[in-house]
Amino acid sequence: MSGQRMPCSPKEIGSLFLFEKLTAEQLGRLCAEGRVELFEPGPVYAEGEPATCFFVLIEGEVVLSRRVGGDDIEVVRSSHPGSYTGAMQAYIGDRVKQVYNNSMRVTQPSRFFVLPADVFASVMREWFPMAVHLLEGVFFGSKNSQRLIGQRERLLALGSLSAGLTHELNNPAAAAVRATATLRERVAKMRHKLAVISSGPYPPEQIASLIEIQERTTELVAKAPSLSPLEASDREDEISDWLDDHDIADGWKLAPTFVQAGLGVDWLDQVAASVDEEVLPAAVGWLNYTVETELLMDEIEDSTTRISSLVNAAKQYSQLDRAPYQNADVHELLDSTLMMLAGKIGPEIKVVKDYDRSLPRIPSYPAELNQVWTNLIDNAVGAMRSAGAEGTLTVRTALEGDQALVEFRDTGPGVPAEIRNRIFDPFFTTKPVGEGTGLGLDISWRIVVNKHHGSLQVDSEPGDTRFQVLLPLTATEGEAAPVDIEDTETPEEPAHVS
Repeated sequence: MSGQRMPCSPKEIGSLFLFEKLTAEQLGRLCAEGRVELFEPGPVYAEGEPATCFFVLIEGEVVLSRRVGGDDIEVVRSSHPGSYTGAMQAYIGDRVKQVYNNSMRVTQPSRFFVLPADVFASVMREWFPMAVHLLEGVFFGSKNSQRLIGQRERLLALGSLSAGLTHELNNPAAAAVRATATLRERVAKMRHKLAVISSGPYPPEQIASLIEIQERTTELVAKAPSLSPLEASDREDEISDWLDDHDIADGWKLAPTFVQAGLGVDWLDQVAASVDEEVLPAAVGWLNYTVETELLMDEIEDSTTRISSLVNAAKQYSQLDRAPYQNADVHELLDSTLMMLAGKIGPEIKVVKDYDRSLPRIPSYPAELNQVWTNLIDNAVGAMRSAGAEGTLTVRTALEGDQALVEFRDTGPGVPAEIRNRIFDPFFTTKPVGEGTGLGLDISWRIVVNKHHGSLQVDSEPGDTRFQVLLPLTATEGEAAPVDIEDTETPEEPAHVS
């Protein structure tokens, strides 16, 4: 939008704090190469357009906004003469993409001193060469530091996840190794016991009956019910008494195995009815090895299934074998992250999943959303640990209008009101030196807002802190190819108001 050209007064321009130290000659050059324009209420420029001008408010009111999802969010409103915005980084040249980082509109007739971007860059370099060097150093140094520390943040998270994953994988792997060694021993004893039975003077029909019982037993083991400790204890006593009554030695050692397999005295009665009394102890011993073998194979299956689940969770978490931008099931992403962080969360923190399974798949960069979940869960766990050993983490999903809500709620001490508006700032952290970079929430904010056009907000009071992520259910029109997170802009004040 173009304004109405008006006379430029060096004296008036010199009254603005930006230019109050300039000489008359310099003010004359500004008026000669710049201009004063009057804008009627309405838009002046839009976010993302080429940054062609530097604007300084003389009188009126200016409103700056950023586009978040489908909404324009007001970030600055000022009527202070001298407030400036526009092509503020023109002095850097084409080393930075020169676009407006916000949208500007005026709410009443407003006059601006407007300086073309190339003129602004020229006078900056000519009049303030040292200041330009300092600003360039601050600008690029800050971006480089942020990129390096962001990489360190991800490496630290990866190291922590790797250590947790190694621990989680080690437990089922060790269990499978132990069970395999024990299984080999039990199978050998079962073969020996079968050889003893088959070499004795027992009719073939009894051996056949025992083998039939063995087959039925394996089916019963697969369907073993879950018993309470009291129920298991009572059943162990019943089986021990039965074995003692039938002169089977060490019945108290056999009873727990039979109970774990879901077998009771009715099953033992069937065994006793199928064989002669003199072969019963050997038959029960042989069937005990059969039951132990089945239980050990179940343990190996559970352990290897757990390992497979962890590996799949790691693949889902990293998204290494998937497209970077895709329609993803947010619950799969949350589950994989929670599984990866299970060791870090620990048993003392209860995890509650309150999922709305009707949520549709959402267009997203899943690997980067997993990074957001990791940061938010890690912060929640750390907050609860700082207040005590226990706590509850609730992960909730819901449909809110045309957006998907993902909420992380913890029972920690809360975020103090005085720092609540700073927690998304780069490098801001409440952790001790060396324990946090202050980029976790900043990176999360940029992933959610800049890359997914959603929103990230916090609502906190002692015992109830909620970080809420809202994500669009449909892809943004003209969605570009995925870019590296460091290439997105850091959340900052779109204009400087003094």
